[in-house]
Amino acid sequence: LAERQNLQGKIDAMMRGERINFTENRAVLHTALRAKKDDIGKVFADGDDVVKEVHEVLDQVKYFTEGVRSGRIRGYTGKHLRNIISVGIGGSYLGPEFLHEVLKTEPEGVNSSLGYSLRFLSNVDPVDVERTCSELDPEETLVVIVSKTFQTAETMLNARTMRQWLWDFMGNDPEVVRKHMMACSSITSTELVVNFGINTDDYFFRFWDWVGGRYSLCSSVGAVPISLMYGFDIFQKFLDGANSIDEHFVSAPFEKNIPVIMGFLGVWNMSFMNYCARTTLPYAEALLKLPAHIQQLDMESNGKHVTRDGLEIDYPVGEIDFGEPGTNGQHSFFQLLHM
Repeated sequence: LAERQNLQGKIDAMMRGERINFTENRAVLHTALRAKKDDIGKVFADGDDVVKEVHEVLDQVKYFTEGVRSGRIRGYTGKHLRNIISVGIGGSYLGPEFLHEVLKTEPEGVNSSLGYSLRFLSNVDPVDVERTCSELDPEETLVVIVSKTFQTAETMLNARTMRQWLWDFMGNDPEVVRKHMMACSSITSTELVVNFGINTDDYFFRFWDWVGGRYSLCSSVGAVPISLMYGFDIFQKFLDGANSIDEHFVSAPFEKNIPVIMGFLGVWNMSFMNYCARTTLPYAEALLKLPAHIQQLDMESNGKHVTRDGLEIDYPVGEIDFGEPGTNGQHSFFQLLHM
């Protein structure tokens, strides 16, 4: 089936930066986000050296986050910035929160994050805002607004709420926003970021239209909050791990290729065994947010209603993904799964 569908050719086209996202006429290059510097000059999209651009942003993230953690970059009143609130939804939130949950009990993560806190704000329910800001000192808080377009309705509502929270405590001097709010957004959204009041010279970290939101964890979307909390070196280790599986995916024969095998198991279970659901059950508590992350990666990717040729789809194209930490699942929904 893989050979008949020219899977290797499609993998190669993606890695070269061809516009395989036909609905938006864009390249799909999240793999470039974790490419090594040795790959500069090898991958282009619309004439741009994407790996070169990626490493320019990573260098910017490293310089900025190390400045915050060392105290070189401080808040409006001169206090050390110790609290990070990441405001986003969907892919701007699920991936970074998953990685945060993984790292916060790892020995290296525990040691590097002492004295810092990272919270995520995604829901527009005021209760979520209240819980997120509870017991935080605004003078020690840095707010990261994560939105590819800088127009996502829920995110921008929460962004304005957080801006007002900062103003309520420190006054509405424009410098309050310039020193306590930052943006991770597409370069095409620069004007909107400026109009919001954010310092785009130092507090704006771009990513690109060829990065799908659900795949953006390896971009500034994940790099900024995770590096602020744990240090850039730990995030770089995560990128190195992601790069290693990319290399495996591109080079391993299909019969030994882990992502390919997992993909075809999904095809087999859904199309031949007529299973309509798949559950992810991590028994490591640190992976408790993996099911939600996988749910978006898979279901948003496969949730299409037309084919590449524009024909309406009248057959299953993906499983319903759900899950919980395994031990909890055993005592809630396993009984019905076993029937």
